Amino acid sequence: MSGGAPRDGGVLGVDVGGTKVALRAEAPGRPAYDRTFHWPREADLATDLATLAAEVTRLRDGWGPVAAVGVAMPATTDPAGTVTTWPNRPGWTGLDLTGELRRLFPDAATAVADDGDLAALAEARHVGCDDVVYLGVGTGIGGGVVWAGRSVPGRSSAEIGHMVVALDGDRCDCGRRGCLQAIASGPATLRRAGIARGVAVSFDDLRAGLHDGLPWAVEAVHATCTALAAAVVSLGELLAPTMVIVGGGFAGGLPGFVPLVAHTARMSARPGRPVPVVTAAALGGLSSLHGALWLAHDLTGGPGLRR
Repeated sequence: MSGGAPRDGGVLGVDVGGTKVALRAEAPGRPAYDRTFHWPREADLATDLATLAAEVTRLRDGWGPVAAVGVAMPATTDPAGTVTTWPNRPGWTGLDLTGELRRLFPDAATAVADDGDLAALAEARHVGCDDVVYLGVGTGIGGGVVWAGRSVPGRSSAEIGHMVVALDGDRCDCGRRGCLQAIASGPATLRRAGIARGVAVSFDDLRAGLHDGLPWAVEAVHATCTALAAAVVSLGELLAPTMVIVGGGFAGGLPGFVPLVAHTARMSARPGRPVPVVTAAALGGLSSLHGALWLAHDLTGGPGLRR
């Protein structure tokens, strides 16, 4: 995190994903700035950083400067802000992300947090619930835990996507077998559907096949929802949250997806221990972006998130 920021300056939230980046800037008396761009196909660090720098210049030239920047990141970083691993863009490993943000925003306070943690905080704040587990289903599976209004655990992000739900399951991009992400992420679901169908399946194909009740689509999504339900039940046993919120672009784009997770989880309840309420993310695919904005607000001394 870099230094303080004036309370009345504009704030910028940046939600960094494996394939695209969303930005939103807000300031009193000015229309909000919204922009989404895709990373270049080649996972090359220099090209990525040049693309990001060009977008920052575009923001400044077209909207104006910002006083604080909050960044939601899917990559694993150490306490100093260095990227230790990011399978979707391996070229970022070893990047001094904190230093890079200072170079991009020399006149602004900056902070980085896990995208799942920020999504959980934003959703919890939005629904007014202090005890929440968030599952973000997209290119990977992010997650966050909010307990008594605060993000936990304190020293690292909640890597719910790397909970092991099947020791003999598919290999995850982290190298281990059976991670929730290896079974229930968007790409994992599409791969499973493609194997069953005998041809590659796009997201639109899957959605259409699910609508038409085609077995290759229904079975692929059911396996995903079953794995997510297993995670919900286990997290309920461990943490007993009031609510489990399921979000992310993949989950949000498939009608009936979250209700199926909720139903499957309820079927696994044991006497005297009901599973948490499972509901769809109120902020949809923008949960992490809203969390990044609140992180930026927090830097200005304004109404930020309790950390």
